[in-house]
Amino acid sequence: MTTEPQRFTILLVPEHLADGGGTAPEEAAVRAAVVEATGETGETGYPRYAGEGVVADIDPQTRAIEGVLVDGSELDYGIAAVIAS
Repeated sequence: MTTEPQRFTILLVPEHLADGGGTAPEEAAVRAAVVEATGETGETGYPRYAGEGVVADIDPQTRAIEGVLVDGSELDYGIAAVIAS
C-alpha cells in the first residue's frame, strides 16, 4: 500500500530563482498556498491537490508539479510553481 502525501505547500517564485539562483524559494516566493489532496485525478493523470486559490496536479513520488492553475488561470510568464522543502 502506498501512502501519498495529503498536503503540500506550493510556492510561486520568479522563474529565474526557481532552481536556486542564490536565493531560497521560500525567501523569493511572491505567493504561497497550502494545497490538500482532493481524492481526484487531474487531467495529467496525477493526483489533484487544491487550496487557497491553487489547483495542482502533483506527482507525489517525485514532488513534481505536472499542472497548475492559480485563481483559475495558468501561471504568468516568468513565474514558476515549486514545492516547498
